[in-house]
Amino acid sequence: MFKYIIPSFLFIAIACSNEKKKPDVSHINVDVRIERFEEAFFKLDTLNLPQELQNLQNTFPAFYTVFMQNILQLPGRDTNSYKMIRNIISAYRPIYDSIQMKYRNLDWLQSELKSGFQFVKYYYPEYQIPKVITFIATLDAPGAILTPDYLGIGLHQFAGKNFSVYNDAQVQQLYPFYISRRFDKEYMTTNALKAIGDDIFPDQSVGKPLIEQMIEKGKSLYLLDHFIPDVADSIKTGYTKKQLDWAEENEGNTWAYITKNENIYSIEPHVIQTYIGESPFTQGMPETSPGNIGQWIGWRIIQKFAAQKEELTLQQILATPARKIFEESKYRPK
Repeated sequence: MFKYIIPSFLFIAIACSNEKKKPDVSHINVDVRIERFEEAFFKLDTLNLPQELQNLQNTFPAFYTVFMQNILQLPGRDTNSYKMIRNIISAYRPIYDSIQMKYRNLDWLQSELKSGFQFVKYYYPEYQIPKVITFIATLDAPGAILTPDYLGIGLHQFAGKNFSVYNDAQVQQLYPFYISRRFDKEYMTTNALKAIGDDIFPDQSVGKPLIEQMIEKGKSLYLLDHFIPDVADSIKTGYTKKQLDWAEENEGNTWAYITKNENIYSIEPHVIQTYIGESPFTQGMPETSPGNIGQWIGWRIIQKFAAQKEELTLQQILATPARKIFEESKYRPK
Protein backbone atom coordinates (compact mmCIF):
# COMPACT_ATOMS: atom_id res chain seq x y z
CA MET A 1 0.00 0.00 0.00
CA PHE A 2 1.41 3.34 -1.04
CA LYS A 3 1.85 6.02 1.61
CA TYR A 4 0.86 9.67 1.48
CA ILE A 5 1.81 11.14 4.87
CA ILE A 6 5.51 11.83 5.13
CA PRO A 7 7.34 12.61 8.40
CA SER A 8 9.67 15.57 7.90
CA PHE A 9 12.49 13.94 9.85
CA LEU A 10 12.63 11.15 7.25
CA PHE A 11 14.04 13.47 4.59
CA ILE A 12 16.77 14.69 6.90
CA ALA A 13 17.81 11.11 7.54
CA ILE A 14 17.73 10.23 3.84
CA ALA A 15 19.70 13.32 2.86
CA CYS A 16 22.36 12.62 5.47
CA SER A 17 22.68 8.97 4.60
CA ASN A 18 23.18 9.70 0.89
CA GLU A 19 25.58 12.60 1.39
CA LYS A 20 29.12 11.86 0.34
CA LYS A 21 32.07 14.16 0.77
CA LYS A 22 32.71 15.93 -2.50
CA PRO A 23 36.26 16.53 -3.71
CA ASP A 24 37.93 19.92 -3.74
CA VAL A 25 38.09 21.04 -7.38
CA SER A 26 38.97 24.69 -6.81
CA HIS A 27 42.50 24.12 -8.13
CA ILE A 28 41.28 22.78 -11.49
CA ASN A 29 41.49 25.43 -14.20
CA VAL A 30 38.74 25.56 -16.79
CA ASP A 31 38.02 28.48 -19.08
CA VAL A 32 34.32 29.05 -19.72
CA ARG A 33 33.17 31.70 -22.14
CA ILE A 34 29.64 31.79 -23.51
CA GLU A 35 29.13 32.80 -27.12
CA ARG A 36 25.70 34.19 -28.04
CA PHE A 37 24.79 32.80 -31.48
CA GLU A 38 21.14 33.82 -31.14
CA GLU A 39 22.02 37.51 -30.91
CA ALA A 40 23.84 37.42 -34.22
CA PHE A 41 21.17 35.26 -35.86
CA PHE A 42 18.28 37.55 -34.99
CA LYS A 43 20.24 40.61 -36.13
CA LEU A 44 20.46 39.26 -39.67
CA ASP A 45 19.24 41.58 -42.40
CA THR A 46 16.65 39.35 -44.03
CA LEU A 47 16.71 41.46 -47.20
CA ASN A 48 20.31 40.44 -47.83
CA LEU A 49 20.47 36.90 -46.54
CA PRO A 50 23.13 35.44 -48.86
CA GLN A 51 25.77 37.87 -47.65
CA GLU A 52 24.44 37.95 -44.08
CA LEU A 53 24.59 34.17 -43.76
CA GLN A 54 28.10 34.13 -45.12
CA ASN A 55 29.11 36.67 -42.47
CA LEU A 56 27.39 34.56 -39.82
CA GLN A 57 29.30 31.49 -40.95
CA ASN A 58 32.56 33.40 -40.89
CA THR A 59 31.85 34.48 -37.30
CA PHE A 60 30.77 31.03 -36.08
CA PRO A 61 32.47 28.57 -38.48
CA ALA A 62 32.32 25.59 -36.12
CA PHE A 63 28.64 26.01 -35.17
CA TYR A 64 26.98 27.49 -38.26
CA THR A 65 26.65 24.25 -40.22
CA VAL A 66 25.44 22.32 -37.15
CA PHE A 67 22.79 24.96 -36.51
CA MET A 68 21.54 25.15 -40.09
CA GLN A 69 21.70 21.48 -41.06
CA ASN A 70 21.28 19.55 -37.80
CA ILE A 71 19.16 21.88 -35.68
CA LEU A 72 17.04 23.74 -38.26
CA GLN A 73 17.45 20.88 -40.76
CA LEU A 74 17.84 23.19 -43.75
CA PRO A 75 19.43 21.63 -46.85
CA GLY A 76 21.64 24.56 -47.83
CA ARG A 77 21.60 28.07 -49.16
CA ASP A 78 18.79 28.18 -51.66
CA THR A 79 15.52 30.04 -52.16
CA ASN A 80 13.53 27.70 -49.94
CA SER A 81 16.09 27.90 -47.13
CA TYR A 82 16.14 31.68 -47.29
CA LYS A 83 12.35 31.71 -47.06
CA MET A 84 12.35 29.41 -44.03
CA ILE A 85 15.01 31.47 -42.27
CA ARG A 86 12.99 34.64 -42.84
CA ASN A 87 9.91 32.92 -41.45
CA ILE A 88 11.77 31.67 -38.36
CA ILE A 89 13.28 35.07 -37.63
CA SER A 90 9.88 36.74 -38.01
CA ALA A 91 7.83 34.15 -36.09
CA TYR A 92 10.36 33.71 -33.27
CA ARG A 93 11.21 37.39 -32.83
CA PRO A 94 8.80 37.79 -29.86
CA ILE A 95 10.31 34.66 -28.25
CA TYR A 96 13.81 35.99 -28.81
CA ASP A 97 12.87 39.36 -27.30
CA SER A 98 11.38 37.72 -24.20
CA ILE A 99 14.38 35.43 -23.74
CA GLN A 100 16.78 38.34 -24.18
CA MET A 101 15.06 40.14 -21.32
CA LYS A 102 15.30 37.04 -19.13
CA TYR A 103 18.85 36.06 -20.06
CA ARG A 104 20.57 39.27 -21.04
CA ASN A 105 23.31 38.40 -18.55
CA LEU A 106 24.56 34.81 -18.28
CA ASP A 107 27.32 35.29 -15.72
CA TRP A 108 25.46 32.96 -13.36
CA LEU A 109 25.43 30.22 -16.03
CA GLN A 110 29.11 30.72 -16.70
CA SER A 111 29.81 30.24 -12.99
CA GLU A 112 27.65 27.12 -12.70
CA LEU A 113 29.15 25.55 -15.81
CA LYS A 114 32.65 26.29 -14.59
CA SER A 115 31.92 24.41 -11.37
CA GLY A 116 30.41 21.48 -13.27
CA PHE A 117 33.30 21.35 -15.71
CA GLN A 118 35.79 21.33 -12.84
CA PHE A 119 34.12 18.19 -11.48
CA VAL A 120 34.13 16.67 -14.97
CA LYS A 121 37.89 17.29 -15.24
CA TYR A 122 38.44 15.93 -11.73
CA TYR A 123 36.89 12.58 -12.60
CA TYR A 124 37.87 12.57 -16.30
CA PRO A 125 41.12 14.57 -16.63
CA GLU A 126 41.54 13.68 -20.31
CA TYR A 127 38.07 14.86 -21.31
CA GLN A 128 38.16 17.87 -23.63
CA ILE A 129 35.81 20.50 -22.24
CA PRO A 130 33.83 22.03 -25.13
CA LYS A 131 33.26 25.68 -25.84
CA VAL A 132 29.80 26.93 -24.87
CA ILE A 133 27.34 28.64 -27.17
CA THR A 134 23.69 29.62 -26.78
CA PHE A 135 21.12 29.63 -29.56
CA ILE A 136 17.39 29.95 -30.18
CA ALA A 137 15.75 27.62 -32.68
CA THR A 138 12.33 26.15 -33.35
CA LEU A 139 10.62 24.81 -30.25
CA ASP A 140 11.13 21.19 -31.25
CA ALA A 141 14.91 21.68 -31.25
CA PRO A 142 16.87 20.34 -28.27
CA GLY A 143 17.67 22.37 -25.17
CA ALA A 144 21.21 21.00 -25.06
CA ILE A 145 23.32 19.63 -27.86
CA LEU A 146 26.92 18.50 -27.98
CA THR A 147 28.91 19.02 -31.18
CA PRO A 148 32.58 18.25 -31.86
CA ASP A 149 33.43 21.80 -30.77
CA TYR A 150 30.55 23.15 -28.72
CA LEU A 151 28.12 22.53 -25.94
CA GLY A 152 25.08 24.27 -27.38
CA ILE A 153 22.31 25.47 -25.07
CA GLY A 154 18.94 26.12 -26.69
CA LEU A 155 17.44 29.00 -24.73
CA HIS A 156 14.04 28.42 -26.36
CA GLN A 157 13.61 25.54 -23.90
CA PHE A 158 14.33 27.65 -20.83
CA ALA A 159 12.02 30.65 -21.19
CA GLY A 160 10.26 29.87 -17.90
CA LYS A 161 7.59 27.34 -16.99
CA ASN A 162 4.89 30.02 -17.15
CA PHE A 163 6.00 31.32 -20.55
CA SER A 164 2.77 31.81 -22.53
CA VAL A 165 4.06 30.12 -25.68
CA TYR A 166 4.50 26.82 -23.83
CA ASN A 167 0.80 26.86 -22.96
CA ASP A 168 -0.26 26.98 -26.60
CA ALA A 169 -2.36 23.93 -27.51
CA GLN A 170 -0.02 22.83 -30.30
CA VAL A 171 3.06 23.21 -28.12
CA GLN A 172 1.35 21.25 -25.35
CA GLN A 173 0.91 18.40 -27.82
CA LEU A 174 4.69 18.38 -28.20
CA TYR A 175 5.56 19.23 -24.61
CA PRO A 176 2.76 18.52 -22.10
CA PHE A 177 2.90 20.51 -18.88
CA TYR A 178 4.69 17.75 -16.96
CA ILE A 179 7.56 18.32 -19.40
CA SER A 180 7.32 22.06 -20.10
CA ARG A 181 7.29 22.90 -16.36
CA ARG A 182 11.00 22.01 -16.51
CA PHE A 183 11.70 24.61 -19.21
CA ASP A 184 13.16 27.01 -16.67
CA LYS A 185 16.42 28.52 -15.54
CA GLU A 186 17.24 26.04 -12.77
CA TYR A 187 17.34 23.13 -15.25
CA MET A 188 19.77 24.72 -17.71
CA THR A 189 23.05 23.68 -16.12
CA THR A 190 21.73 20.21 -15.30
CA ASN A 191 20.65 19.59 -18.90
CA ALA A 192 24.02 20.84 -20.13
CA LEU A 193 25.91 18.48 -17.79
CA LYS A 194 23.59 15.63 -18.80
CA ALA A 195 24.77 16.14 -22.39
CA ILE A 196 28.38 15.95 -21.20
CA GLY A 197 27.58 12.85 -19.15
CA ASP A 198 25.94 11.14 -22.12
CA ASP A 199 29.05 11.85 -24.17
CA ILE A 200 31.36 10.40 -21.54
CA PHE A 201 29.14 7.42 -20.74
CA PRO A 202 26.59 6.79 -23.53
CA ASP A 203 23.34 5.01 -22.75
CA GLN A 204 23.80 1.23 -22.80
CA SER A 205 20.27 0.20 -21.93
CA VAL A 206 18.85 -0.63 -25.37
CA GLY A 207 17.65 -4.21 -25.70
CA LYS A 208 18.30 -5.14 -22.09
CA PRO A 209 15.77 -6.52 -19.58
CA LEU A 210 13.74 -4.14 -17.43
CA ILE A 211 15.90 -4.26 -14.30
CA GLU A 212 19.09 -3.77 -16.30
CA GLN A 213 17.61 -0.85 -18.20
CA MET A 214 16.55 0.72 -14.91
CA ILE A 215 20.11 0.49 -13.62
CA GLU A 216 21.72 1.62 -16.87
CA LYS A 217 19.42 4.67 -16.87
CA GLY A 218 20.25 5.19 -13.22
CA LYS A 219 23.93 5.45 -14.10
CA SER A 220 23.17 8.76 -15.80
CA LEU A 221 21.85 10.17 -12.52
CA TYR A 222 24.75 8.66 -10.59
CA LEU A 223 27.17 10.45 -12.91
CA LEU A 224 25.30 13.72 -12.34
CA ASP A 225 25.71 13.16 -8.59
CA HIS A 226 29.42 13.63 -9.20
CA PHE A 227 29.29 16.43 -11.76
CA ILE A 228 26.74 18.64 -9.97
CA PRO A 229 26.81 17.43 -6.34
CA ASP A 230 25.10 20.53 -4.95
CA VAL A 231 22.08 20.41 -7.27
CA ALA A 232 18.83 19.19 -5.74
CA ASP A 233 17.74 15.66 -6.63
CA SER A 234 14.41 17.06 -7.84
CA ILE A 235 16.27 19.01 -10.54
CA LYS A 236 18.47 16.08 -11.55
CA THR A 237 15.51 13.71 -11.84
CA GLY A 238 13.06 16.25 -13.23
CA TYR A 239 10.57 15.33 -10.51
CA THR A 240 8.61 17.91 -8.59
CA LYS A 241 9.51 18.17 -4.91
CA LYS A 242 6.20 16.47 -4.11
CA GLN A 243 6.96 13.59 -6.50
CA LEU A 244 10.45 13.13 -5.08
CA ASP A 245 9.06 13.09 -1.54
CA TRP A 246 6.56 10.45 -2.63
CA ALA A 247 9.27 8.33 -4.26
CA GLU A 248 11.46 8.44 -1.15
CA GLU A 249 8.60 7.63 1.21
CA ASN A 250 7.32 4.81 -1.02
CA GLU A 251 10.57 3.29 -2.20
CA GLY A 252 9.86 -0.07 -0.57
CA ASN A 253 6.26 -0.13 -1.78
CA THR A 254 7.31 0.81 -5.31
CA TRP A 255 9.87 -1.99 -5.46
CA ALA A 256 7.34 -4.46 -4.04
CA TYR A 257 4.78 -3.37 -6.65
CA ILE A 258 7.22 -3.82 -9.53
CA THR A 259 8.47 -7.23 -8.40
CA LYS A 260 4.93 -8.45 -7.72
CA ASN A 261 3.37 -7.24 -10.95
CA GLU A 262 6.21 -7.55 -13.43
CA ASN A 263 8.94 -9.91 -14.49
CA ILE A 264 11.94 -7.67 -13.83
CA TYR A 265 13.82 -9.54 -16.56
CA SER A 266 11.14 -8.78 -19.15
CA ILE A 267 12.21 -7.30 -22.47
CA GLU A 268 8.65 -6.44 -23.51
CA PRO A 269 8.60 -2.81 -24.73
CA HIS A 270 5.24 -1.98 -23.11
CA VAL A 271 6.51 -3.20 -19.72
CA ILE A 272 9.72 -1.22 -19.98
CA GLN A 273 7.86 1.89 -21.17
CA THR A 274 5.68 1.79 -18.06
CA TYR A 275 8.65 2.38 -15.79
CA ILE A 276 11.15 4.15 -18.02
CA GLY A 277 10.38 7.24 -20.03
CA GLU A 278 8.44 10.47 -19.79
CA SER A 279 4.94 10.34 -18.31
CA PRO A 280 2.98 12.42 -15.80
CA PHE A 281 2.93 9.52 -13.31
CA THR A 282 3.61 5.78 -13.26
CA GLN A 283 0.76 3.61 -14.49
CA GLY A 284 -0.69 1.49 -11.68
CA MET A 285 0.56 3.89 -9.01
CA PRO A 286 -1.05 6.99 -7.51
CA GLU A 287 -1.07 10.17 -9.57
CA THR A 288 1.28 11.67 -6.99
CA SER A 289 3.96 9.25 -8.20
CA PRO A 290 6.47 10.45 -10.79
CA GLY A 291 6.88 9.05 -14.25
CA ASN A 292 10.17 7.37 -15.10
CA ILE A 293 10.23 5.78 -11.65
CA GLY A 294 12.41 2.97 -13.02
CA GLN A 295 15.40 5.24 -13.50
CA TRP A 296 15.07 6.50 -9.93
CA ILE A 297 14.94 2.94 -8.57
CA GLY A 298 17.96 2.06 -10.70
CA TRP A 299 19.79 5.06 -9.27
CA ARG A 300 18.99 3.92 -5.73
CA ILE A 301 20.29 0.43 -6.51
CA ILE A 302 23.57 1.90 -7.77
CA GLN A 303 23.88 4.10 -4.68
CA LYS A 304 23.46 1.03 -2.46
CA PHE A 305 25.99 -0.94 -4.50
CA ALA A 306 28.49 1.94 -4.40
CA ALA A 307 28.10 2.32 -0.64
CA GLN A 308 29.15 -1.32 -0.27
CA LYS A 309 32.04 -0.99 -2.73
CA GLU A 310 33.84 2.10 -1.52
CA GLU A 311 37.07 0.86 -3.05
CA LEU A 312 35.62 1.26 -6.57
CA THR A 313 36.10 4.45 -8.56
CA LEU A 314 33.29 6.23 -10.37
CA GLN A 315 34.53 4.79 -13.66
CA GLN A 316 34.61 1.26 -12.25
CA ILE A 317 31.07 1.53 -10.93
CA LEU A 318 29.76 2.80 -14.27
CA ALA A 319 31.60 -0.01 -16.05
CA THR A 320 30.10 -2.68 -13.79
CA PRO A 321 27.40 -4.68 -15.62
CA ALA A 322 23.89 -3.78 -14.49
CA ARG A 323 23.05 -7.39 -13.60
CA LYS A 324 26.10 -7.60 -11.34
CA ILE A 325 25.18 -4.29 -9.65
CA PHE A 326 21.68 -5.57 -8.98
CA GLU A 327 22.69 -8.95 -7.64
CA GLU A 328 25.49 -7.69 -5.40
CA SER A 329 23.59 -4.68 -4.08
CA LYS A 330 21.08 -6.98 -2.31
CA TYR A 331 18.56 -4.19 -2.86
CA ARG A 332 15.62 -4.72 -0.50
CA PRO A 333 14.12 -1.32 0.40
CA LYS A 334 11.62 -1.13 3.22
